[in-house]
Order: sequence, then structure tokens, then C-alpha cells
Amino acid sequence: MSQLPLIHARGLVKRFGDFTAVDGIDVSVAPGESFGFLGPNGAGKSSTMRMISCVSLPTAGELRILGMDPAREGTRIRARLGVCPQLDNLDFDLSVRENLTTYARYFGIGRRQARARAEELLEFVQLADRAGGKVEPLSGGMKRRLTIARAMVNDPDIILLDEPTTGLDPQARHLLWERLFQLKRRGTTLVLTTHYMDEAEQLCDRLVVMDGGRIVAEGSPRSLIQTYSTPEVVELRFGDERPADVAGKLAGAGERIDPLPDRLLVYAADGDAAVAEVHRRGLTPSSVLVRRSTLEDVFLHLTGRTLVD
Repeated sequence: MSQLPLIHARGLVKRFGDFTAVDGIDVSVAPGESFGFLGPNGAGKSSTMRMISCVSLPTAGELRILGMDPAREGTRIRARLGVCPQLDNLDFDLSVRENLTTYARYFGIGRRQARARAEELLEFVQLADRAGGKVEPLSGGMKRRLTIARAMVNDPDIILLDEPTTGLDPQARHLLWERLFQLKRRGTTLVLTTHYMDEAEQLCDRLVVMDGGRIVAEGSPRSLIQTYSTPEVVELRFGDERPADVAGKLAGAGERIDPLPDRLLVYAADGDAAVAEVHRRGLTPSSVLVRRSTLEDVFLHLTGRTLVD
């Protein structure tokens, strides 16, 4: 017997005056799943997360979280959620440990249990050696891990992560990914928004691609790439020549040709064969890169622009 979804949305709409931020989306998240909303800034990801976290009510449509209606049972739902907001909102007047133990008190957790829970979580996010120190000197990556630890203090059924690694350096991002991957292995249900395609590929079992408040594609990272792209992509640069001016000379060199402002993308089943065809046509690019397709290629195909626009 299949389990009921922890998050169920049908025809979900969020409007702010005349502006429609979320335009009739359907979403279902199963227990233990790591689910992602992928898209550029302004796609409607954060507005959707605010509705799921019960801080913003839908304008229209059906939404159930943990089988409950946010409009009537928002307090009960919030007690079972862990929320990591886009911007860290830690208390700099408290120690690292106190940021967890004080927050735990909001959920009615006793002092002794809160202290034990804080020690366990600080060990998990690799901040145990900073427990008695202040928050302000922590690096951006450390603050992000502390925010995630705080989101786990009430042992939530779902952890919501809004742009969890924005602004972090690559090393901090990978350490955070490793911690989130450990949560996945424990069976924790994760819901995240991101505009980093590599993050979505690393963390998400399934995701939706959003653009303009709507869902334009849904599936696992691998299935989306297989459906909307080719196995390989060739990136060509031509020095002073505009990619758009060169594109016409490469018709048929791959399954699809996409000129970007700084480079030309050739989508092909065999990247090396596509490069050979480029040279056969007498073209001499200043640089050539053959790589596998990514979710950014999927988004480019679906919307005509890159994820980081």
C-alpha cells in the first residue's frame, strides 16, 4: 500500500495584487523523498515554499501538508516542520549552542532534552568545537550548517531549505551537500529550492523546473536530461565572432544549436563527432569543450535562457 504524500498541492496559486507569483502548480512529495524546485530568481520557488511552510496562505487551489489544511491547522503543521530560510537569521547575542537550545524551547522541549539534542546536532553539522562560542565569527558555511541544525531541533517530519548554499564558496557548499546527503540516507524528507543545477543533481530524487510561476517540467534529474537534452554538449568559442553569426554555419552539426552571448552550444549524441564536423566545415573555434548534459541545458531548452539570468 502506497504512503500518502506529505505535501499535496493541486492548482496552487499565489497572487500579490495584480502579480501572479505562482500560477496553478501541482506538487506531490512522498515520505523520505528529496524534492527540489529548480529555477531562476523570480520563478515562484520561494513563494511556493512560503505557502508550504504555512507563513503565506494560497490565493487559490488546494494545499495539504502532512494531511492538514494550512488555513485551519497552520500552527500544528509548523510544529512538525524544520525551516532553513534563504537568509540566515541566527541570534548573534547567543552562543552557538544557545541558538539551538533556546529555539528548542519554542517547541516545548525540556532543558535537558534540548541540551542533549543540541549536542547531537552540533556533532552532526561538525560544529561541536564551536558550541560555546559566539555566532558572529563563524564563516558563512558554518552559519549555514548551524541554521540547518536549528531547523532539525524539533525532529521535524519535513525540512524545508530555501536556496541552502547561496553565497557559499565551493568547499563550504560540498560540506553542506554531504550533511544533507546524510539526512537523505536517514530517510528525512527534504524540500529545497535552488538555482544551482549541480546542487539539484546532487541532492534531489525528483524535481520540478519552474519559470514564470509555472512548472515547465518534472522528473528525476536523469530523466529530465534524457527527455530534454542530448548525452553530450559541445561548447565553442570563436574569439571576436558573435556566436549568433556562426550558428548558421553549423546547421545539422548536432541535434540542436544554441547561441549564447559568449559561446555556442552544439547538442549531440557524440560530442567528438560534432567537433570533427565543426572542423570539417572549415571553422576554427578558439576553444572547445565537450561535456555531458546538465540540468542547465534542460532549462535553456525549456525557457530559452540560463538558470542564472
